[in-house]
Amino acid sequence: MAETKNNPKATIESGKAILGIEFGSTRIKAVLIDEDNNPIAQGAHEWENQLVDKLWTYSTEAIWYGLQDSYARLREDVRDRYDIEIESLAAIGVSAMMHGYMPFGADGDILVPFRTWRNTNTGEAAARLSELFVYNIPLRWSISHLYQAILDGEPHVKDIKFLTTLAGYIHWQLTGKKVLGVGDASGMLPVDPSTKTYCADMVKKFDDLVAPEGYPWKLADILPESIVAGEPAGCLTEDGARRLDVSGHLKPGVPFCPPEGDAGTGMVATNAVLQRTGNVSAGTSSFSMIVLEKELSRPYEMIDMVTTPDGSLVAMVHCNNCTSDLNAWVGIFKEYQQLLGVPVDMNEIFGKLYNAALDGQPDCGGLLSYNYFSGEPVTGLAEGRPLFVRSSTDKFNLANFMRANLYASVAVLKIGNDILFNEENVEVDRITGHGGLFKTPGVGQRVLAAALDSPISVMETAGEGGAWGIALLAAYAVNNPRRLSLPGWLNECVFLGNTGSEIAPAPEDVEGFNRYIERYKRGLAVEKAAVDAL
Repeated sequence: MAETKNNPKATIESGKAILGIEFGSTRIKAVLIDEDNNPIAQGAHEWENQLVDKLWTYSTEAIWYGLQDSYARLREDVRDRYDIEIESLAAIGVSAMMHGYMPFGADGDILVPFRTWRNTNTGEAAARLSELFVYNIPLRWSISHLYQAILDGEPHVKDIKFLTTLAGYIHWQLTGKKVLGVGDASGMLPVDPSTKTYCADMVKKFDDLVAPEGYPWKLADILPESIVAGEPAGCLTEDGARRLDVSGHLKPGVPFCPPEGDAGTGMVATNAVLQRTGNVSAGTSSFSMIVLEKELSRPYEMIDMVTTPDGSLVAMVHCNNCTSDLNAWVGIFKEYQQLLGVPVDMNEIFGKLYNAALDGQPDCGGLLSYNYFSGEPVTGLAEGRPLFVRSSTDKFNLANFMRANLYASVAVLKIGNDILFNEENVEVDRITGHGGLFKTPGVGQRVLAAALDSPISVMETAGEGGAWGIALLAAYAVNNPRRLSLPGWLNECVFLGNTGSEIAPAPEDVEGFNRYIERYKRGLAVEKAAVDAL
């Protein structure tokens, strides 16, 4: 047999390639990696959430069509590059947007449409549970959705046999296993870092809380099993193989790693699973993950406590809104260019506009942008209205306009992280950025450095994102003969000293961002008025 190292075609033919699939907010991406953990093929499917009965959702039909289309496009890429078919794989991993609500009945059918992380209708439930658990329970967590359904008297609750996340659902359907990686599990219900599974006292408190309802289930009965990175998580079934690859070429029996959330795969993709490291993912939503050395002194409503895929405690600041409004403004410039009859290259448009922002004033000349397509729990808004605000005395030009919109994409992130760094004195050695905000070299990186007043690194793999991250977790599960820890394996077998390119915060940018954020906080009253009035 041909040597497979550095030979992608031989790697695929011998069944040694590894597949990672991630369901993002706007794209489902499939990435194939080789034995050196390098991407060798990919496929993607674009999709959008729908607002149905005032709740954000994706239909199960859209989920499966998107999965099958992204895999079909991966197959097409493999055929175009290497003139072969994918017949077998060494491992598969599935990742998806964290949290949300997917309850299933005895027949395996979903009981209500998938309720995504973006929904903010769970305020009463989250507040009550936070008080009960003495622990911050975010609006988007599965336990918040479950309890809100109970508070609202939804009839489906009594029929729940299984409750999981999007990643857990896909994994279950492909393998038959009702499991979840500990990182994703920690977004369903808090996880005890010592046991790597759901906090037993919180499970009991919840069961006692809802006991008067007389449901035929206990919480532990309906949650997926929490398992850590590297543990076996089932294999591709015959039915799963047919559902993934409708062409029928892919053979069953492929081992899976535990399914994870996009936060966990982001940490892996940026080599940020070790204590005192962190990462920021910035796309449709944004979140920062700082791996802690110890517990915080008290709960904070703005900070979620989750875990790495191997179970270390993480402080997470999650923002519902990031680049959607920024992209919409860039779309206006695209339309203007088309109106002039100028050929459109979106990479060029983004690059020109992002770099123009660097010529803006450090505080954006007084301009403010609120990028709230949806509610923003960190700033206390159940709904959002995209809003651009300026006074007649502000310096309104293109550079300041673009800078204000870039600042807006990480403004809420700054508000949450200021608590960690200024109040809890959390120390971090390295923060790595990844996601769409960082695709234009240097710009998003410089903006984030100013916001967090910290050096920000970006790796060449920043655009690979979570699909590559979950592929790495699948590789860790099957290609770790020395039984290295996850941080050790990433350092030795994937990154090997690569920390990416780093940009330190410029003092004038930090000062300017601080002036901007103070105006931003005062201007939230305008955003709240817009929500109330429109």
